[in-house]
Amino acid sequence: MGQMIDGRWVSDDEAGSISRTGKWTRTPSVVRGELQPEDVTPGRYHLFAAWNCPWAHRALLTRALLGLEKALPVSFVAPKRTDDGWVFDPQNGYVDQLAGRNALHEVYADGQSDYTGRVTVPLLVEAETGTLVSNESADLVRILPKAFGHLADRPRDLYPKQLGDAIDEWNTLIHSRLNNGVYQAGFAESQSAYDAAVEGVFETLDAIEAALGDKPYLTGDELTEADIRLFPTLARFDVAYYSAFKCMRRRIQDYPNLWRYARHFYALPGIAETVKFDIYRKGYFSQSPKRNPLGIIPIAPDIDWSI
Repeated sequence: MGQMIDGRWVSDDEAGSISRTGKWTRTPSVVRGELQPEDVTPGRYHLFAAWNCPWAHRALLTRALLGLEKALPVSFVAPKRTDDGWVFDPQNGYVDQLAGRNALHEVYADGQSDYTGRVTVPLLVEAETGTLVSNESADLVRILPKAFGHLADRPRDLYPKQLGDAIDEWNTLIHSRLNNGVYQAGFAESQSAYDAAVEGVFETLDAIEAALGDKPYLTGDELTEADIRLFPTLARFDVAYYSAFKCMRRRIQDYPNLWRYARHFYALPGIAETVKFDIYRKGYFSQSPKRNPLGIIPIAPDIDWSI
């Protein structure tokens, strides 16, 4: 995947690290800025994202739910990393709308000349100066409603104070055992690491299925950031994680409450436009020496997301 050291791109092969037991661990983000409403005007900030990245999907979902499409422009990198990491591909419509750069690591270098760390999406920058604001998706899900709320077509509080404890509990469980859990299963290099990851994935899905039995969203009647953290994994599960990452005990379609919930979320204004099933399928089944050495991409399963 590669990373930057003192503002210079260095190619490597890992998006995380493998322990001696064969367990995969994600490397943390390092750009963790904040914004205040008085700092935000239409077009002052710019978002970089990738359609296939579930972490970038969190930011895209938040932008869509709030109706920030006009106030917060976005540039998409091509949905496949190269030796240069995330790159733009103008011939296929993936263009850096700010400065026409070739690769995302150039955006990072222009925003912070001595940047050291992973070059990831989502990334929020100040448009005129290129200054890096944040590349942590969890922070952006919280920043956008607060700092951009006055520009939103559909303003909403995604972290109501009275639901804070419940949201935090769901966030921790979903992030550690489901969002990361599917990757720990897919990238596992030992049977024990794989078994533990898959067990955690389905224990979490079972718990969510039970919780959704008597309410529309994870914490009750209100959609919160916990739901935003959950949906990207659900959207990718049956078309990719189920087979590509060997999470094959059950599909999301096999959970009555979860499947109802996922389709309801998908039907919300602006959400379907953030979901690219074909890109997910091609991305997760792309050629990989360990996971898919021949690079054969399976035909997509028939899935009806309409309600």
